[in-house]
Amino acid sequence: LVGVVDSGFPILLADEAGQRSTPSAVNYAMDGSVLVGEAALRKRALEPQRTVTSVKRLIGRRAGEGSWQPAYNLRQLDVTPVQASAEILKRLKAIAERALEQTVSRAVITVPAYFNDAQRNATKQAGELAGLTVERIVGEPTAAALAYGLDKLEEHKKIAVYDLGGGTFDISVLEMRDGVFQVLSTAGDTQLGGDDVDRVLMEHVLEAAGTSSLPDEARMATSCSGGSSEEAPFHRGKHTRRNPLLEGSQSLSVEIGRAEFEKRIRPLIEHTRPHCLRALSDAGIKPEDLDEVILVGGSTRIPLVRSYVKEIFGREPNVSQNPDEAVAMGAVIQAGILSGSLKNVLLLDVTPLSLGIETFGGLMNIIIPRNTTIPCKAGEMFTNAVANQKDMLIRVLQGERELAKDNWELGRIEIPFPPGPKGSARVGVQFA
Repeated sequence: LVGVVDSGFPILLADEAGQRSTPSAVNYAMDGSVLVGEAALRKRALEPQRTVTSVKRLIGRRAGEGSWQPAYNLRQLDVTPVQASAEILKRLKAIAERALEQTVSRAVITVPAYFNDAQRNATKQAGELAGLTVERIVGEPTAAALAYGLDKLEEHKKIAVYDLGGGTFDISVLEMRDGVFQVLSTAGDTQLGGDDVDRVLMEHVLEAAGTSSLPDEARMATSCSGGSSEEAPFHRGKHTRRNPLLEGSQSLSVEIGRAEFEKRIRPLIEHTRPHCLRALSDAGIKPEDLDEVILVGGSTRIPLVRSYVKEIFGREPNVSQNPDEAVAMGAVIQAGILSGSLKNVLLLDVTPLSLGIETFGGLMNIIIPRNTTIPCKAGEMFTNAVANQKDMLIRVLQGERELAKDNWELGRIEIPFPPGPKGSARVGVQFA
């Protein structure tokens, strides 16, 4: 989604067909043309290997990580996740320029709260490749809180943002302090979302059809056909529906009731519970201390999700806003704040993962713990571990693992110094 502040009011913009939501799908045609959004979705049943979805799960990640199908498609097409994301952003840019009848060059882009530095930088690169100056990368839960109007809450009110979108899950705890939105904690899973619900539904359909009768290519097509889990009407839990399945030129309808549907997706939804409890623990609060619980992402329309949220936090979630549009609306509000069109709101985000360096023995030495409010500054003094050491290699890391090799390397620098006895050198490392 894309929007602007118009005459002091944040609005979301529609495309030529009147749709505000653009699916994150890219099709690379044989003739070299590129289709984005609904047009790409219409192509993917016929050209599944030339269509990329769920790119958010791959951007900024190491080779071999992430969902297998989009990763396979990207390799076959010789396209990077940054390039695929840039095509989506180009499409949103074009929608905005058509609606506003002027060139758009600056943007605020949202990302899952649990994105690490590499994933955030890759998202920024995608924006720049799309011809945009990225003014700020904002965490999706933080943006959603703005859209819900929670900046109007009284001092020290605490909010939980449960964000279950198509590709990722985030949970954040925020607090209003002196008119400032401060993120107390964040947790989540960048490999959990509505795409996994789609996968579960596909498995149900394959079972009904008989998996032995479907070759690998047809299986890929089935995973690409039909509507998104975020749009499927039976997710609202009122009726039993039929979900279309395409295999080449043939079509198959498979019936699934609410009870069976919830039974199959329950393990996925249960997987969000430990992340919620961790976020509360990191924030130092209990569920009863929360003043609001808001839902974000189309997958939160599923009745089972809403009942789980109520069970975890002990209160009915706030569903006053469109969960599909809340994050985008918050991004528009943040853009308005940065441009001066909107005032009196400030966002203070946190570090989603700990920052530190590798020390002797290959251990991770944390300098800035996760969930530290940004901006921040911290440092430590280190010394040579052996006599006659001539330099020190500083590996800057991000992550929560005890061993340095298990964390994400952000960069490295080699610092020379005169050789001397063990413990004689002094090297200061500061993060800011």
